[in-house]
Amino acid sequence: MSWIIKRLALGGAAILAFLIFLPVLSDAAPVLPVVVKARLPHDPSAFTQGLLYSDGVFYESTGLYGRSSLRRVDPATGQVLARRELPRELFGEGLALSGGSLYQLTWREGRVLLADPSDLSSRGELALPTEGWGACGLDGRLVVSDGSDQLFFYDPKTMAALGSVAVTDDGRPVSRLNELETVAGRIWANVWGDTRIAVIDPATGQVAAWVDCSGLRPGTVAVDFENVLNGIAHDPATGRVWVTGKRWPEINEIAVPGLPTGGSPLSGLGGGAKP
Repeated sequence: MSWIIKRLALGGAAILAFLIFLPVLSDAAPVLPVVVKARLPHDPSAFTQGLLYSDGVFYESTGLYGRSSLRRVDPATGQVLARRELPRELFGEGLALSGGSLYQLTWREGRVLLADPSDLSSRGELALPTEGWGACGLDGRLVVSDGSDQLFFYDPKTMAALGSVAVTDDGRPVSRLNELETVAGRIWANVWGDTRIAVIDPATGQVAAWVDCSGLRPGTVAVDFENVLNGIAHDPATGRVWVTGKRWPEINEIAVPGLPTGGSPLSGLGGGAKP
């Protein structure tokens, strides 16, 4: 009897060992490396919250109470061509261009500031029902993040809610969604405190890929919870993509082999499939 028990025990141990070392099947999105194509100068004092590219210039939203601003920047030199300071009680956040107007979010103040891209003059403001973290335009809608795992869709003319989507990777929520940019029909999202950018299918919320930017932080920038990767800009005409961070002295033009950044919105990444 003891011999039988011993054999069963040995057999059970072998099965347990097999299960422990059995590879775990996962549908997690792949992590893709970046190639740096160019490094452009950037104001190292800019606490970057939002970045976009239009008509040959960068537009940038910077944060911190008493220091927030909206800027028009020359990409080649980093020179601030125009600057509008925000009131001290406002914390500037994400930035988007829609219908010929700039939309600058505020963090906890429930206000979206509209501005003329040509001279940054005010075009009024709209109410925001959540915190403001990141923003981008997509198919005539304004997409907003609030630091959760949700992306919210609004009518940019009225800020009327048009729905939302939960962002997941392998079924797990992806929270702390921050600065947003539309790239080839997908939403690229900084995740606060992460060195990766999530590439999201806006229809399903599924992360199709992660862009690994871990090697981009300049050596002169202190590693802390403030000076993190934040800021994504895209030129749909050329497919160029730029990324930067808070208080980074440079903006990086990057390429991600295997990941579409221009042309047809459905090329390469279709229906949430991995590239």
